[in-house]
Amino acid sequence: MVISGGIMENEEKTELAGFLKTLPPVEFGCVYGSTLHPNNSDKSSMVDYILGVADPVKWHSEVNLKLNRSHYASWMVHLGGAKLITEVADGIGVGVHFNPFVTWNEKMLKYGVVRMHDLVEDVLNWQRFYISGRLQKPVRVLLDNLDVENLNAANLRAAVAAALLILPSKFNEV
Repeated sequence: MVISGGIMENEEKTELAGFLKTLPPVEFGCVYGSTLHPNNSDKSSMVDYILGVADPVKWHSEVNLKLNRSHYASWMVHLGGAKLITEVADGIGVGVHFNPFVTWNEKMLKYGVVRMHDLVEDVLNWQRFYISGRLQKPVRVLLDNLDVENLNAANLRAAVAAALLILPSKFNEV
C-alpha cells in the first residue's frame, strides 16, 4: 500500500529514481500510469518514464548510446544514430523517442525522451496532446529542474474543465 507522503511512497520514489542514475543527466523525470495507482496490485507491469532533456541529439549521441546501446532498436543505431532517433521522434512521432522493454532492477520499463521546450509547450498548450495526456494520469515526479510539476497544474485544471464541458447537463458519478 502506498501512503501519500509516507515512508512507503518515499522508498518507492527513491527506487524508481535509481533508474535515472543509469542514464545521462535529465532536467525532468517522472513515472506515470497505472503502475502508480494504489488499486493496482500488479506491480510487475511495465513502469513508464518520461524524461525531459535540453537537446535530445546531444543526450542520445554523447552519452546514452554509449552507456545503454541495448536500449535502442539496432536499425536506428546503425542507420543514423542520435540524429535519426531525434528526427523520427520529431518528424514522424510526437516529439518523444521511447525505448521500450528495458530491463532494470528486475523490472520491465520504457522511457520516453523529449525536448524540454516541447514538453513545456505540450503541457501548457496541448501542442500535440501526448505528454500532456500522460501527465493527466497518476504521476510521480522524480526530478524537476524547471518546475514542470507546477506547470502541469494548469494542464490538470484544463483537463477537468474540458471533461466538465463535454458531460451532458445531467450526469451521475458513474
